Formats: sequence, structure tokens, C-alpha cells
Amino acid sequence: MGRLLSEIFDLRSIKLDFDGKTKELAFADLIDSISALNPGCNRAELFTAIMERESKMCTGIGNGVAIPHANCKSITKICGAIGVSKHGLDYGALDDKPVHIVFLFALSEKPGDEHLHILNQIFKLVQSEELALMKNAKNADEIHAILSRVHL
Repeated sequence: MGRLLSEIFDLRSIKLDFDGKTKELAFADLIDSISALNPGCNRAELFTAIMERESKMCTGIGNGVAIPHANCKSITKICGAIGVSKHGLDYGALDDKPVHIVFLFALSEKPGDEHLHILNQIFKLVQSEELALMKNAKNADEIHAILSRVHL
């Protein structure tokens, strides 16, 4: 079996207190989580890369989910963070509805195709009953347990 989503999204990078944030503040908060776990990560570089990617096409895919991601020179292995908002973020998603879960991940400059597997597994997760469990999770452990069941 391949890697688990829980290996990409560390328990310590799952944030449940995302109400009232703008998209940019949400990105900054999640990037701070990634940086804390990956000391070589350049926060400013990653934020710029995420914003540039977002300007090309909104990563709010609908159904209350966004998947911002970007390549970054200071990232040596794929890593990510998750933010959950009970009330939803005004994100400009494709369906014009609020985003409740943000899966932000960062890739090295030459990631191969693993990011496609990550996106595919997140898409499958979004279409499953697990999404509602994630939206209503009481703590990061519950979300991480769900991610531990999803293989890349």
C-alpha cells in the first residue's frame, strides 16, 4: 500500500478554529503550521506560491472544500495542513458556497506525480460520508483518524 493522507497532513497541522478568517488569513495560518513542522520552509515563499496558484484558478472545488497547493523551493517533501470552519469561509469557490475544509499542501519543485494521487484521494474523500464527519469533528484526532484510513 502507498502512503496515507495522515502522513501528508500531520496531526499538529490540523486546525479547527477557522471561523471568521479570510482566505489569505487562512493560508497564512496553515502555512505557519507547515513551517513549524518543517523548519526549512520559507513562509513568505510558500505564501507567494500559494497565492500565485490561486490567482490562476480558484482551488475552492465545491461541496465546502478547497485544496490550495503549490510548489516551493524550500520544501523537500510533500507536507500539508488542514483548516476546518464550522460557519464557512468566503472563498470564491466554484459553486459560490462557503468553504468549510481547506486542505493546503506544499510540494517540492520537482514532486513527480504524487500530488495527483493526493488530489485524487482528497476528491474521493470529498465525495464520501467521511466529509461530514470531518466537518463535524470535535478535535484534530478525529480528522487525523479519518485521514489514516485513506491511502495514496
